[in-house]
Amino acid sequence: MINESTNNKLIEMHFTAMADAFRIQLDDKSMKDVSFDDRFGMLVDVEYTSRKNNRLKRLIRNAELEQPDACIAGIDYKSGRRLNKQLISRLAGCEYIAENRNIFITGATGSGKTYMACAFGMEACKQYFSVKYVRLPDLLVDLQAVRDEGDFPSVLKKYNNPTLLILDEWLLIRLNESEARNLFELIHKRRKKASTIFCSQFREEDWYDRLCDSQENTLADAIMDRISYDSYKINIESIDQTKDISMREVYGLDPAQSE
Repeated sequence: MINESTNNKLIEMHFTAMADAFRIQLDDKSMKDVSFDDRFGMLVDVEYTSRKNNRLKRLIRNAELEQPDACIAGIDYKSGRRLNKQLISRLAGCEYIAENRNIFITGATGSGKTYMACAFGMEACKQYFSVKYVRLPDLLVDLQAVRDEGDFPSVLKKYNNPTLLILDEWLLIRLNESEARNLFELIHKRRKKASTIFCSQFREEDWYDRLCDSQENTLADAIMDRISYDSYKINIESIDQTKDISMREVYGLDPAQSE
């Protein structure tokens, strides 16, 4: 009766993993020879591991990564692309997040930018950092919609709060002044407080002209000034374009299984 009462209390307090382990111990006769300290330690370990695993699953789910199966070990260094393996391995340790620095990943369509960014995102989740993936076009639509409705500050927090924000399709389309203004608000709030990964088909030197399609360049100056000097740069270059393979082909479905 005492054991059943204890087990019910554990469940009521949401120590479900510990409750299950406790029930298993009660049914295991060999546990009678194990000291109380060791048995209690085993129960705590089970609950601790369960909670850490659940937290990791929750972080990965909330990150909404475009490619949740991406991993650093899966980055292809043999497909005709020039990659700085040493830098990528160092960034996988997530020290840039502790330093509140950013990453620029640039390269042509199909060069593997999104996969690499999601791989960095997975490593951040594994170290229990909050992560958020979003396409820049979607983010801009979201921010402008709430700006028009007068709820801009609360929605801005959704993109400001994650420790690591992944902005894919960065400047794929040239911004208008309103979009640049909304983006500046986000960039300004995150600077020196969080990290952002920018994935773009365009090299950094082309970003300035794409940040605003009006004659007003003040916003472009302000945005670039806040991200250029705190960022690591990964430019994915093709060594031999005649032998280059799209990463969508490398990571995609085997043609033999597609029909």
